[in-house]
Amino acid sequence: MADKGTHSYLEDSRNENIKIYINGAIIPRTKAKISVFDSGFLLGDGVWEGIRLHNGHLCFSDEHFERLINGAKQLRIDIGKSKNELINIVESTLNANKMKSGVHIRLIITRGLKRTPYQHPNANVGSASIVCIPEYKIANKDMNNNGISLCLVNTVRGLQNSQDPRLNTLSKLNCIAACIEAEEKGADEGIMLDPNGFVSTCNSTNLFIVKNDGVWTSTGEFCLPGITRGNIIKICKEIKIAVFEKNYTFEELSSADEIFVTGTFAGVIPAIKLNGKYINNGIPGKISQKLLQLYKQKIEENYPYE
Repeated sequence: MADKGTHSYLEDSRNENIKIYINGAIIPRTKAKISVFDSGFLLGDGVWEGIRLHNGHLCFSDEHFERLINGAKQLRIDIGKSKNELINIVESTLNANKMKSGVHIRLIITRGLKRTPYQHPNANVGSASIVCIPEYKIANKDMNNNGISLCLVNTVRGLQNSQDPRLNTLSKLNCIAACIEAEEKGADEGIMLDPNGFVSTCNSTNLFIVKNDGVWTSTGEFCLPGITRGNIIKICKEIKIAVFEKNYTFEELSSADEIFVTGTFAGVIPAIKLNGKYINNGIPGKISQKLLQLYKQKIEENYPYE
């Protein structure tokens, strides 16, 4: 088992020999390199997506690729590839690895090479860099079944006119700072407030609470528009659970009946501790568990084994 918290996964020795796509070539992991002059390395200038391969299907691929392309567009990065061409890159990389299921893919787009280390795009030469890293990566189900711990951190989400927190950029310093704070406090994830003092998101997952028989999440103004987040909101509406995208305070969160987080890698994860104190006596809540099962069911129904 590797890592902990929301990205705890089961080690797989097959990952030592995976093949990785880099700018038109599919090469062994041990030889996968990118230039020190690449914009991603120098400045974190790029976007990325994490995508699941399940039963031969790229889960929620339309949503993931559209978010990637939109993020690049917002950063004025010319990918130089259509959506279908990007999908073909991912599929060709998976085929080269003979991968069918239980795979997590990291697709990365950077602004490409620079002639000299400098932030302005006019220092770039050539086209965007594209990297696809597929790994055999199955989430550790203990966290889904037993829950995780959360804490409030001092690091807040950025403003949309500084570093837009709705974009999945390579510049993750804001989230990394929150992650470090959470670890120092003994928690798996850090809860981040928005610039106005309302609850926004966690450092690597989207946050939900259950309160007064309804499900609350932030307005989405200062958090990543999570694909799983969107699916959970849809599921709540389908089964007639009241769901609210709204501003709410940490004090309101602290008195919630249940808390859970969502993400592409592990789906729905109940939280059982907040700032060192148990939530619901340390037992994953009923609505959290129900939404976890319904989300898993949605995956199996939409992406069946063929």
